[in-house]
This record gives sequence, structure tokens and C-alpha cells, in this order.
Amino acid sequence: MKILNLKEKTSRFLSWVLLFNLFSSAIAAQSSKDKSLLGFSAENSQKQIELETKFDSMLKPENLRNWMKRLSARPHFVGSQYGKENADFMVSLFKSWGFDAKIEQFDVLFPTPKTRILEVVSPEKFTAKLNEPALAEDSTSNQQNEQLPTYNAYSADGDVTGDVVYVNYGVPADYEELEKRGIDVKGKIVISRYGGAWRGIKPKVAAEHGAIACLIYSDPRDDGYFQGEVYPKGAWRNENGVQRGSVADMPVFPGDPTTPNVGSTKDAKRLDRKDAPTLMKIPVMPISYGDALPILRNLGGKTAPANWRGALPITYKLGGENNLKVRFKLEFNWDIKPIYNVIAKLEGSEFPDQWIIRGNHHDAWVNGAEDPISGLVSELEEARAVGELVKTGWKPKRTIIYCAWDGEEPGLLGSTEWVETHAEELKRKAVVYINTDSNGRGFLGMGGSHSLEKFINEVAKSVSDPQVKMNVWERLRAAQLVNSPASRKEIMSRRDLRIGALGSGSDFTPFLQHLGIASLNLGFGGEDGGGSYHSIYDSFDHFTRFGDTDFQYGAALSKVCGHSVLRFANAEILPFEFTNFAETVGQYVSEVIKLTDAMREETVAMNELINSGMLKSVQNPKEKYVVPKTQPPVPDLTFQPLQNTVSHLRESAEKLQTATKNKTLSPSVQRSINEILLRSERALTNEKGLPNRDWFKHQIYAPGFYTGYGVKTLPAVRESIEQRDWIEAAGQIRAVAETIENFANEIDKAVEMAKIK
Repeated sequence: MKILNLKEKTSRFLSWVLLFNLFSSAIAAQSSKDKSLLGFSAENSQKQIELETKFDSMLKPENLRNWMKRLSARPHFVGSQYGKENADFMVSLFKSWGFDAKIEQFDVLFPTPKTRILEVVSPEKFTAKLNEPALAEDSTSNQQNEQLPTYNAYSADGDVTGDVVYVNYGVPADYEELEKRGIDVKGKIVISRYGGAWRGIKPKVAAEHGAIACLIYSDPRDDGYFQGEVYPKGAWRNENGVQRGSVADMPVFPGDPTTPNVGSTKDAKRLDRKDAPTLMKIPVMPISYGDALPILRNLGGKTAPANWRGALPITYKLGGENNLKVRFKLEFNWDIKPIYNVIAKLEGSEFPDQWIIRGNHHDAWVNGAEDPISGLVSELEEARAVGELVKTGWKPKRTIIYCAWDGEEPGLLGSTEWVETHAEELKRKAVVYINTDSNGRGFLGMGGSHSLEKFINEVAKSVSDPQVKMNVWERLRAAQLVNSPASRKEIMSRRDLRIGALGSGSDFTPFLQHLGIASLNLGFGGEDGGGSYHSIYDSFDHFTRFGDTDFQYGAALSKVCGHSVLRFANAEILPFEFTNFAETVGQYVSEVIKLTDAMREETVAMNELINSGMLKSVQNPKEKYVVPKTQPPVPDLTFQPLQNTVSHLRESAEKLQTATKNKTLSPSVQRSINEILLRSERALTNEKGLPNRDWFKHQIYAPGFYTGYGVKTLPAVRESIEQRDWIEAAGQIRAVAETIENFANEIDKAVEMAKIK
């Protein structure tokens, strides 16, 4: 590697800056030439921009602040009185803005704890507080009688006593590491730190390995004083803060655990609780790092690997050697509780049966100022401004539906039950679903269907950043160039920023992955710290001190989502674009090919190290080490079906772009193309669903079976390979290739339609 002197470094840096500026100027110049918005003629593009400018002028950040204070004034979890009051309040707001608004109720299984005991029996006696104390600096933290206690929803009941094993983040790879060290968790209680995967994966994997209970704590390295000053001095989680949350096995299916695939109405046929597959099989509970410390400091056994060590003032040990006994008892009230979805409709003037759906949830674990109210108030202000536009005489061509979901926190209950109830109508009418959740200060996060990548890039360029003199797209691009050196070349050569693929964790899941409705998930963040998530300290006081303190980014989110809704509502041709999607799917295919090749090489190398004795020889002879078994060789999989169909997809996408760009199409042709585009994402679903979890039907995106929120792309193929199920992998390659081929054929239909005079 050549070592550059200062002069050479400076020269190269200046060259890079010059290239950056030239490329930025080229993009700006090209954008000025592209007078048409995606889906609009040049004339109607100008009208649309004028409409959005008027919309922006109507937004008032003080409304967001006032609504947050009102909505987060008291705890408003599933089944709470204040949750119902909030829903009624929002219905009244929507009606005052001209929407046809109502509450749609469902009845869902929602357990709450009646007994929680955690105590160290030996060697030292200790009883965990299991409580977050009120703080003088936080005016709503003293509402103890109204707060849900610290717990994990959908844990099993249980009363167990046992040895403890520290399992790091509690993901499958961590158990492989323990197995090499000769540590078995069977019959033991495991303690895991939050992070590394969604919380529900931790007890799921623990139970699969024979553990009898699971504790999850927030380590200060990940979420506490290692990151910054703790609350109330700073934003980060203090020693008593606890992250509540659901541990239902949502990668199997979200929603009410007793009503898969059907809405949980009063007369719904329910599974018996013992037969509900997503309920956790062992007791599990979240604790603070203050309550975790007496357990962790008394663990014996081997010292934990370096990357397993947190920031507590102890030597992290793995435990499991009978020197520490813990008792853990949980009992729950397994009640059916009502949830209240707020549904507000503004009917379209020309295409009332084409629905633009916009949503954010309204329930919280406690007061929930950041999660979810920071996103909800942006949606409310957006809807108010849309209502103001209607009062000026404007009407959307397509129907706009604003939704405030209940029951998101325990498992996407409100959105899932609504989608399952209205599935057939949504398949016919839903054009797009646009989701937000929490919002903060900083950079725009964009995730979603890649058929919407070009669209949301264009929208992001239309919104100014509240803090710097550039639009939110430019600031996000600048952040990626500064923080991702390895990707600079691609970022600079590509007209659009890549958007993230969606796994799960918010209300887009049933729309995208169950029904195949193209979706976006949007929000700002990155500059507002953390520490309040799912605790009593997620409060108005916390947010207005450390979050989006002047609600300017809340207003910016209203603009991003509002422009998105208005463009979809008014577009002549629905603004889907498939060349970026085709490129992205091609990347996913390349990734699974590389994954297979890497596994093949690693298997050969590891088998040689095992068989030769080299792996055993480098271990510490004074410590137990279990040599892993050799693996069967990785066969040659044929990826040609996927590669062939991606080529077809690329060709079809380019043809459609050419056929529709800057061309005047008759209204009848536009309507016919829109009917195809509306259902295009449905073609990416397979009614058989994914292997072992048929609720998830999308073949391009799904939450990982062992990641939870984290996405797996081409999930049926990728997970079969990761699990070394080669027969399944070969079958899924063919099945997914067929799905992509069907999708390309739909695009071809639109191409032929565009040729009609």
C-alpha cells in the first residue's frame, strides 16, 4: 500500500471535492431540465408544485407541540381509558378538517402482569426493584398508578429457579460460541443484553436451546452512560430505565396471536391460547442495568469474549457453574382488550376506488412522546393541511385515507387486524401505504418498496432541511458520502440514493408483506440521542429537551409525507418506476450467489482445520473447548433461473420507462396502465407464503426468522441457504424466479398498453 505524503493527500482530497461539486452541479442542472414530476405532464407538474407550496405554507409547528402535550399527557396503552380518549379526540379533529372519520374497534389478546418476582437466592441475597422511579425533572413520570409495569408482552407464565448463563445478545451465533466453550443452557436461566436482534428472538432461541427463562437487560454500552449523559442530565437511559416490549414471535405472523389471517372481531373464531404459535414458550422479562448488575457480577465461569463485554464495572463472565441461583416468577392476566383504530377518509373526485393510505400508530407503552406521538403529530398536521386545501376548492383525484393505529406496540395489532379484515377490498383498491412511527432531528430515513425508490428520492428533493441550507435529500447524500467512504463511488455515480428494504417493526408489515401493497416507511433522526425508548421517561419533557425541540423536523416530515400523498392522489400515471427495482433485485441475486460461494469456501477450510487438529491445537489447553462437527460440503446450486428472470425484468422496466416518459397518453390508456401499476406489487407475492410461515407472502422482502425487525431479501432463498437446506434452496430459487417472471410480465402488459394511440 502506497503511503501518501501531505501534498499528495491534499491534492487527492481537493480532486475529490472538485469531483463532488461537479457531480452535484450536474445533478442540479439535469434536475432543472427535467420539468416533469414522475407521473405528471410538464403542465400538471407545475400545478402540483404550486399545490405543494400552498400545502407547506399551511403547516404550523406549534400545532405539533400542542398535540404532543395533549396526547402524551397520560399513559395510553392498549385498553387504557386515555387511549380511548385520544382516539375520540383524533376523530373530532379529522371531522373538523372535513374527513369522514370513525373508530374501527377490534378485540385482541393483551396480557398484563399480576406477579413479577426476580431475586438472587445465592450467593448474595438481592431482590430486583423492577420499577422506574419518578423524577422531579419529568412531570409525567410520577403517574405510577396508571403506568404499565416493566414487562414483556406475550411472555409465558412461570416460576423457576436455576443457574444463570450470560448469552450476549442471545442470537443463534452466540449459542454456537457457548457450545464451543462447553456451556449448555438447558435447564438454566439466560440473561441477554438488548441489541443484536429484535427482543423476541432472544427468548425464542433460548427456548430452542432448552433454557427455562430469559432476562433481557439494557447494557450501558449500548444504551446508557457509555453513549452519553444519562437522563435527566442527558438523553441516555439511566440505571433504572427499562425497555418494555413485545416478545410475540412476529416473524411467524404479527397481530393477535389467537386470530391469524382473520380480523379479531368480537365473533372471531380464536385459537386456544395453548395452541397459539407466536406466544413465547418460556417466561421472559426486561430489567434495568441497575437490576442486572448484582446478577452479572456474581456470575462465575469463563470470562466472556471481548466483543461480549458491556460497560458495567465488572468482569463479564459466562456463568453456568452452580455458583449463582436466581428465582424468577411471572403471572399474567390474559385478557381480551379493545383497540381503537382511527380511520379518516377523504373521497377521490375521479378515482374513489383507488386508495392512498397513510398511517402512524397512537398507542404507547407508557406516555410515548417520541414513540409514537412524534410521528403521529406530523401526520395530524399533514392531514389538517390537506383539509385546508380542500376548503380552497381543491379535491384529490384518488381517495386519501389517514389512519391512527392502536395496538402497534404489542405486535402490530391494529394495522394487522384491519388489513386482515379488509384484505379483499385492499387488494382491489390500495395503491400505496405510507408509514411513519417515531420522528426526531437529523437525516431523512427512507425505506420501502424499490418500485418507489425514484419517487421518494424526487419527493425528498422538494423539502428543505430545517437546519442547513440544502434540501433533505442533499443533506442525506452528504452524510452518506462523509460517513461511508467505501460507498462514495457508487453514491456519486448514481442519480438516486438507495432506500432501505423493509423487514418489520412497524405498521407497513401487513400491507407490504401480507398483501403486497407497495409501501414506504419515513422519518428523521440521527441527531437526538436515545435512552427513553419504551420507558416512563419517553415523555414530553424528555422530547422537548433532547428531541426535535422546536418541531421543525416534525413539520419537515409532514412535508415529505404530504408531498408523497398529494402526488399519488393527483398523478396522471401512478409514480411507480421499475428500473431501480430491477437493479436492486439483481443485487440481491448476486448477494445470495456470493453467500453460497463464501459458505462453500468456508466449509472446506473449516473442515480441514477440524480434521487436521489445527483448530483444537490453538485453544487454551486449560480451558474446555468442544470441537465443532464437520459440515457436509456445499453443493453447486443453479441460480440461472433467477439470473434469467432478472434480465427480463431489467428489459421490461427500461421499456416501460421509455414508453411513458415525456409522452402524452390518452386518459383511457392512462387508466388502463394505472390498473396494472396499482396491482404490480401484488405480483411479488406467493399465496403459499414463505417456508414455515405462510402469513408472509412477499418474495422479495420479509423480516428474518432469527432477526425479527431486520430484513431478509429474497427471504425464501437466502434463509434456506443460511440454514444449509439445499433441497429447499433449489426449490425456492425456481419458485422465486417464477414470481419475478410474473412481475416482469405485468410490466410488459403496461408497455403494450402504452403503445395504444
